[in-house]
Amino acid sequence: MRPAVVATAPDAALSRPSWPRPAPPLMAGLGVWGALGLAVSLGFAPVAAWLAAGAALAALAALDAWRVVRRPAPTVERQIPDTWPIGVERPVTLRLQSPVAQSLDVFDLHPGSWAMQGLPRRLRLARGQATSVDYALRAHDRGDFRFDGVQLRLHSPWRLWSQSRVAGPAQSVRVFPNFAPLARFAMFSAEQASRLVGAHVKRRRGEGTDFHQMREYRVGDSLRQIDWKATARARRLISREYQDEKNQQLVLLLDTGRRLMARDGELAHFDHVLDAALVVSYLALRQGDGVGLLASGGATAWVPPQRGVGAIDNLLRATYALQPAPVATDFLQAATELSLRQRRRALVMLVTNLRDEDMEDLLPAVKMLRRRHLVCVASLREAALDQALSQEVHDLPGAIRAGATAQYVAQRNAAHEVLRGHGVMVLDVACDQLAAALVDKYLAVKRDGLL
Repeated sequence: MRPAVVATAPDAALSRPSWPRPAPPLMAGLGVWGALGLAVSLGFAPVAAWLAAGAALAALAALDAWRVVRRPAPTVERQIPDTWPIGVERPVTLRLQSPVAQSLDVFDLHPGSWAMQGLPRRLRLARGQATSVDYALRAHDRGDFRFDGVQLRLHSPWRLWSQSRVAGPAQSVRVFPNFAPLARFAMFSAEQASRLVGAHVKRRRGEGTDFHQMREYRVGDSLRQIDWKATARARRLISREYQDEKNQQLVLLLDTGRRLMARDGELAHFDHVLDAALVVSYLALRQGDGVGLLASGGATAWVPPQRGVGAIDNLLRATYALQPAPVATDFLQAATELSLRQRRRALVMLVTNLRDEDMEDLLPAVKMLRRRHLVCVASLREAALDQALSQEVHDLPGAIRAGATAQYVAQRNAAHEVLRGHGVMVLDVACDQLAAALVDKYLAVKRDGLL
């Protein structure tokens, strides 16, 4: 997927050059002139010397200021990737070319919340020669962002003044969920890609629901696989080989409410959810199944199930700007909407951060979905819970914290058991394990022919 990077004109306030500012050498010269004035007041130097020094310093400063104001700014071109995955460091290149030789400092006006390495940079530009500056950026949030040009600080020839200018066009860029692993998966088969994610793929032979091919009998094949008519014609044992059924449907039901606003590290839980959803969607599409998505709670989105690896682009476009909101998710409303939109039986993977107080609303929702669909609830677990339980207790506050955490985890596990008692598959995983757990469960459902 290659969304266009739109270049726009920089704001007028950014394009207007600022007034020259005195540089350290000029401030040092003023300090020397002031010391000379003190010497004059004490009678150690003549007044004429102080006046002459001041006139000379003023003339030099005025000439140097005029020269930096008249100096043309370099032309700047920014090279950025067409698409930007969240949480991944990507290179940015600035190309500068000046009609005159000059010294300057360079800083790119990138989105302020992004992590940056490699700037600011001080350069000495040769006349007419292009110079490249490389630095690295990492986006922490998805959505639409803007680069507001490149800030340049020009130094006057005698280094008495500096002037700030903004050169180059502004650019808009869209930050998507982390699609970087998908490009790597494209080089491998679906089974190999599943192993790369961390899923435990169980190989099998001769099972499945769709006929795949005829082949010679192998040791380990069951008698049910033997095609006796083909065996009689070939005068050797021939087995039928089956594969997992294709053209089934997977629908991801993503919670965009307040539960997913928690953060583990740099990324919010919802960003981890989107990354994992892309991985399992891509592998399901590679298996020949259709994949759809419904986001509900805060921001909403609906992508009907589609087949083909190209459908991953539709998922990216529909979800790149989704953000969780500080609202309580109405799971029953989400289940009702999905039941009306998705009439065909599907594997529905509901991803949320389940707590025991959510059961009053969630249980009727999953019961409604189970009338037609196979339901799996993936409940994200905060890393802080595991850290609190693994810490040694040395004092009363630590004991209270550990006890409260253990009670919370026990209530959470009890809610999971209630769902399992109603025939719902439940995953209790940390953020870094979510992708592998979703893929593992999807493959298990395919392997067991549950759909």
